[in-house]
Amino acid sequence: MTIYVDADACPVKDEVARVGTRHKVRIKIVSNGGIRPSENPLIDTVIVDHGPDEADRWIAEHAGTGDVVVTADIPLAAKCIAAGAQVLKHNGEILSNANIGNILATRDLMSDLRAADPFLQGRGRSFSKADRSRFLDALDKALIRAAREHKL
Repeated sequence: MTIYVDADACPVKDEVARVGTRHKVRIKIVSNGGIRPSENPLIDTVIVDHGPDEADRWIAEHAGTGDVVVTADIPLAAKCIAAGAQVLKHNGEILSNANIGNILATRDLMSDLRAADPFLQGRGRSFSKADRSRFLDALDKALIRAAREHKL
């Protein structure tokens, strides 16, 4: 069981470290660079080549059943779900087989709309304390579920 973090622009790296350490789970912080390695023996910092989607590609190749992936990247989430991993967004939203199809379709639609109307750019919500709290709760529950599934 491993937690994989798509670390570029991830606002919950410290929370992942805290919860993962409490559960004694290995954590892989994956990025293109600029991340300071942790002294925590459970945390591995993985630096991938520069380029679009290199961190995503690395995570998709390694994550699987029993793992938890933290990402806001919807195509990466879909690949990890297909591989059997649990996926959480930074705000605690759980991505699964039950909702990933609709989320991918909405993402593609919004991308098309933004391309057609540049005034739709940058309308996302800011990250809040409530999002952080929901994430902590969702990660804790995901790790308990993964541990239970791992023992079966």
